[in-house]
Amino acid sequence: MALAKPPVQDNAYTAALALLDRVPLIDGHNDLPYVIRKDRNAKGDVAAYGLDKVHPQVDTDIPRMQAGKLAGQFFAAYVPPNQPNPAGFALAQIALMRSILKQHDDVFRPGLSADDVEAAKAEGRIALFMTIENGSALENELDALDAYYDLGVRLMTLCHNDTTDWCDSATDAPRHDGLSSFGMRVVRRMNRLGMVVDLAHVAPKAMHDVLDVTRAPVFWSHSNAFSLCDHPRNVPDDVLDRVAGNGGVVMATFVPDFISQASRDWHRPAKDQYGKTPDTMDYAKVEAEIVAKAGPRPQATVSQYCDHLDYLAKRIGHDHVGIGSDFFGWVNPDGLEDTSTFPNVIAELIRRGWTEENLAKLAGGNTLRVLRAVEAEAD
Repeated sequence: MALAKPPVQDNAYTAALALLDRVPLIDGHNDLPYVIRKDRNAKGDVAAYGLDKVHPQVDTDIPRMQAGKLAGQFFAAYVPPNQPNPAGFALAQIALMRSILKQHDDVFRPGLSADDVEAAKAEGRIALFMTIENGSALENELDALDAYYDLGVRLMTLCHNDTTDWCDSATDAPRHDGLSSFGMRVVRRMNRLGMVVDLAHVAPKAMHDVLDVTRAPVFWSHSNAFSLCDHPRNVPDDVLDRVAGNGGVVMATFVPDFISQASRDWHRPAKDQYGKTPDTMDYAKVEAEIVAKAGPRPQATVSQYCDHLDYLAKRIGHDHVGIGSDFFGWVNPDGLEDTSTFPNVIAELIRRGWTEENLAKLAGGNTLRVLRAVEAEAD
């Protein structure tokens, strides 16, 4: 992966930088802990990884996070769907994030509440929020949520690419017609604890079930609009129409197949009927066959990404839209190559006429509102 291209240095970009100096910018999803875990040299050792150095082969490191003017970052303890010991894997990823906090306390502070983002902004640091991506990490023990919360976890994505014992995934065969009774108990316990319920990866029926039972606003930490790109991970209109009533936030993601219909269509031969790449597939071989037949993969762009933000803002209101990059070290859109490029989003929206008030909501204001609402609902 190459470094980001130099941004367009116009008045809009200058205004974007000035805005992000004044208001907090929060990214709802980044898989850096898994990247560090799988790095062939570091193998999960934060010190060996060298987070304070630019890593051109991936998209996230401290210098580029600082250049992107982040004030809050949700890092995921991603648990692969086929992981045989999901709780242990989640705990190892939590330990890795705590190591980031310890080794780079000049850059990060623990993100435990909305106030931590504002404090980090004032200090010139980044509030690091620990999340769990995949509710399989509970191993069907409800009280595990309390333990994760006490360790500092403030958000959990209910499932990932596979349906779990209690939640249907958007990219797998349904088994529960949405959310099981245990899944509903999970949502209620998360409300009681003050942990954000994240519906990225969740099947639409399960989204509706959560919206029926939750007392607190929810996140879609990295999902786009299904009407603009028909990837099953994106949010359909009938769900979007309930977001404002819940008070939640849809955090649009940078993943090309969720942005660009052309990229999504190009990639279909490498996906199963549910929209994910099978574990048994030789992906490199299939991709080469696609290139030979259809040419290079269509490039998603920052402009197409902002089309999703425009659509979401119009459909559900400016109070309910955020940013959730899902940076993971893979191929990213033109103009959104790495964590230094967040100002490109703000600049493009300035060119489209977004007001400073609505840009501030998108950058972090809406996320802070949800965090405070979730905190208020906790027992």
